[in-house]
Amino acid sequence: MGPVAWTWVLVGASFALYALAGLWGRARTTSAYYVAEKQVSPVLNGMATGADWMSAASFISMAGVVALLGRDGSIFLMGWTGGYVLLAVLLAPYLRKYGKYTVPQFVGERYYSRSARGVAVVCAVFVSFTYVAGQMRGVGVVFARFLDVPVERGVLLGMAIVLFYAVLGGMKGVTYAQVAQYVVLIAAYLVPAIFVSIMLTGNPVPQLGLGGRVSAEGARILGVEPGVHLLQVLDRIGEDLGFGRYTAGARPRIDVLFSTLALMIGTAGLPHIIIRFFTVPKVRDARASAAWALLFIALLYTTAPAVAAFARAGMIQSLNGKRHADAPAWVADWERTGLVRFTDRDGDGVMRISGDPARNEVRIDPDVLVLANPEIAGLPPWVVGLVAAGALAAALSTAAGLLLVISAAVAHDLVKGMWIPRVSERGELAWARGAATVAVLVAGWLGVHPPGFVSEVVALAFGLAASSFFPVLVAGIFWRRATREGAIAGMVTGLAVTTAYVHWFKFWHPELDVPAHWWLGISPQGFGTVGMLVNLTVLVVVSLRTPAPPQAVQELVTNLRYPREPVRPAPAPTALRVGDRR
Repeated sequence: MGPVAWTWVLVGASFALYALAGLWGRARTTSAYYVAEKQVSPVLNGMATGADWMSAASFISMAGVVALLGRDGSIFLMGWTGGYVLLAVLLAPYLRKYGKYTVPQFVGERYYSRSARGVAVVCAVFVSFTYVAGQMRGVGVVFARFLDVPVERGVLLGMAIVLFYAVLGGMKGVTYAQVAQYVVLIAAYLVPAIFVSIMLTGNPVPQLGLGGRVSAEGARILGVEPGVHLLQVLDRIGEDLGFGRYTAGARPRIDVLFSTLALMIGTAGLPHIIIRFFTVPKVRDARASAAWALLFIALLYTTAPAVAAFARAGMIQSLNGKRHADAPAWVADWERTGLVRFTDRDGDGVMRISGDPARNEVRIDPDVLVLANPEIAGLPPWVVGLVAAGALAAALSTAAGLLLVISAAVAHDLVKGMWIPRVSERGELAWARGAATVAVLVAGWLGVHPPGFVSEVVALAFGLAASSFFPVLVAGIFWRRATREGAIAGMVTGLAVTTAYVHWFKFWHPELDVPAHWWLGISPQGFGTVGMLVNLTVLVVVSLRTPAPPQAVQELVTNLRYPREPVRPAPAPTALRVGDRR
């Protein structure tokens, strides 16, 4: 069978598995829908968190960006993995001890304010929508290439799958589906990496192959002398073609720092990741779940630099100096999607790759390299199909988690928490499923008619999470004196500053989006760190100038941080919302 046939088989089998998992874990109560009845084991929750976390951006884009940018692309590796550690240490155990369903619910009750809860709902929905739209578009791109269907039809098919097991199964069904998705996506990522590592370096461990020497077979493929370090080969190829050294970087150091921090603190503020720690039985299970998830995530993230290096070397070697008419079959396949383009500037029909934009004749979108890597390396067709299944698993698992955040924010925080407090459990579940259905339709529409700046919107989502949720959550756990006025002012100010800066460079004046015009050399991608600092400063100043929180709230904060000390009698639920008519 060819790549397309294998893709149909493996994608169809994996989708059937996800649907069965969602049906088997069908939620019949709000607890099962929102937090899987808090009965998920740490190991399974770690796998589900890994699948939830490793979206299409991690599976498809990250290694492609590293392949094209070299060292500058490493900010994603450091920021996203470091952010998960930050989340696991600073937030996850304490939010699990709090024991509710959603992040906005914690914000509302900790800051004894319905207004604070409302602002948090807006943040959660906006951040989640930006992510889920990108995931649905990623699904469409994968289908367009491997199943030879229009992108729009691929998005519709992805909508149907997500709608089935996310809306019907809720968090309980999604959790079991995400466990299966993790197995598929990690196998799809590791198998081709192991194959290519053996081919180029003779080492079956991709992480070690990246720093190893080129084998005799690798030397024949790359056209170099055997025994040379692979990274030296990439540096030499890049310099010969007019690029900078692969192991060097061009970004200002302050931007590398701020961008990495923005990704870290943005990660720690993402609601669809935080909510996963509400699904385990005990606080210690939340810590164990974080440790397992970090292990499962590290399998992919430590492999990504090797995948990037292998793909870059293979891509340049297979294209540069070759006639377009004799190009590998994968080039024509990807040209039909518009993600690979050949511009014959001199009319000789020969493809030339150059670091000079005026001379470069080949344009390859970063999203192509991971998906095309098995074909570039000449691997068996079943590996191509496996990679397609893994990419879809990554996109759909994250999309499902984000849809649950949206449905929980609408049904639990808006409907039950603010509009109809006495709604029945059955009614709340109906609201949640309805909200998820509407969210799928809207996300699908955005996937079919995407804005021209999907990647910028995803970067904005990290900045918004960093500048809105992170300071409020950390202060809410570790500072008794933080007030509702400070939290609201901090969230609004941080959001406004970050949104204005990103929109100025990305949407209003994109021609100015160069280091010379950035404020202090900080890119829009890294400005979420500035927004976070603004949020934190405003929160502290306003909190110190407003009345202290009620004593019941201060005791709640103390009990969150010191779970083994004697717990005072719990106040009535309304006591936590003193003055909650703001």
